[in-house]
Amino acid sequence: MSDKYQVTIIGGGPGGYLAALRAASLGLKTAVVEKEALGGVCLNHGCIPTKVLTHGASLYRKIHSADEFGFNMDKIDFSFARLQEKKKAVVGELTGHIAELLKNSQVDLFLGTAKVLNSNKVVVTTNNGEDVVLETDNIILATGSEEIFPPTPGLDLPGVITSWEALALEELPKTMAVIGGGVIALEMASIFMGLGVKVTIVHRSERFLRRMDLEMVRRLSTYLRRSGLQIMMNSPVEKVEETKDGLIITVRGKKGEETIEAEKVLLSVGRKASFGGQDLETLGVEYDSSGIKVNSRMQTTAPGIYAAGDVTAPGYFLAHVAYHQGLVAAENIAGFDSHFDGSFVPGCLFTDPELACVGMSEEEAKEKGLENLQVGKFPFSACGKAATQGEVEGAVKIITAGKEQKVVGVHILGPHASDLIQEGTLAVSKGTSASELAELIHPHPTLSESVWEAAMAINKAPLHFGRR
Repeated sequence: MSDKYQVTIIGGGPGGYLAALRAASLGLKTAVVEKEALGGVCLNHGCIPTKVLTHGASLYRKIHSADEFGFNMDKIDFSFARLQEKKKAVVGELTGHIAELLKNSQVDLFLGTAKVLNSNKVVVTTNNGEDVVLETDNIILATGSEEIFPPTPGLDLPGVITSWEALALEELPKTMAVIGGGVIALEMASIFMGLGVKVTIVHRSERFLRRMDLEMVRRLSTYLRRSGLQIMMNSPVEKVEETKDGLIITVRGKKGEETIEAEKVLLSVGRKASFGGQDLETLGVEYDSSGIKVNSRMQTTAPGIYAAGDVTAPGYFLAHVAYHQGLVAAENIAGFDSHFDGSFVPGCLFTDPELACVGMSEEEAKEKGLENLQVGKFPFSACGKAATQGEVEGAVKIITAGKEQKVVGVHILGPHASDLIQEGTLAVSKGTSASELAELIHPHPTLSESVWEAAMAINKAPLHFGRR
């Protein structure tokens, strides 16, 4: 069996299915090959299921502090199983929606494993054992990423789990140790801590989240510790062993060798590009350990072969980056001159409180030697809307540079930071000045007023907080 397409996409995750929908909307005959489930890691094992559990943990915390708003919540009944049912329902609904969108866009979906023979031929071994040959004019590799497993003794023991398995737990453990210090590690620690699990996070380095502003990361660490998270920094794990009650982790800490006991150990030290079993060297596709090399048009070094999402270098590992890269690849295949610019990518951490950023951190701006560097801050404790909802932790931090005081970085720690950061993304990407941002009328009472006040702090003074 053989079919002819103008574009064939390997992978049905965020980059793959968005590329397919865009290609189809531009009139290209399109095929998608997915070996597991539509939506990829993001929808099935990452972004979406974690946010369902994050919301559940947030509700759990709010219920326990609802007395300040007049509620008597002495008898609280919580079912982790029902929360998991909600998660499965949301994931099922969204994956079904993607399948419907592809069908309505007349995109042909092949469930199976793809082998790219050259830029014009793909062989698909379907999940029912049939071989299908797809003749194609172009290929987009969107094969995603996979978990990194360090060679630490004991990580193959029962009870050592990844975020995938943590999201599928049927019962909450009483204790959990999280190995790692990145976004996923902190989000998972925040979720399970918020649901009443005693969590210890163990990180080999001296700081979390190297791509984010150090001041804001330190403030977040303080809030997490205050909420009950046990944090061990500069503590590389040497081994994991079984005990009759669970697991014991041996780390090399400041005080020498230390041990931690936990029912579950969650491994989350990072992700790496997954090439989907493709022979990239034979195809002429240049790559290294960080992923496939692409230009701004998402073209690889092999004519007719594009790449999008986690599989590309330098490895953003963000669904929203995959979305945009997939769109750019599809548009260039259709004849448009479309480009991806990774200079203004917002990053979001869905802990409690949330942390979001775009552009440069303060230390990065200093390292680059930017002239007339200025920082404006405004705490949520001085924001009326934050006070009304009892979420006053954190602050907005805006960094400007040059005579025009252009915004080069925005960092938000606090309620709904992931939603508020988009104003910062627009400001950084368009070279908006602090005064221009301060001149915008922000509705009252809203959390967005904190962005306005932080911009005011650059040239004038925040109105609802003391002068600098």
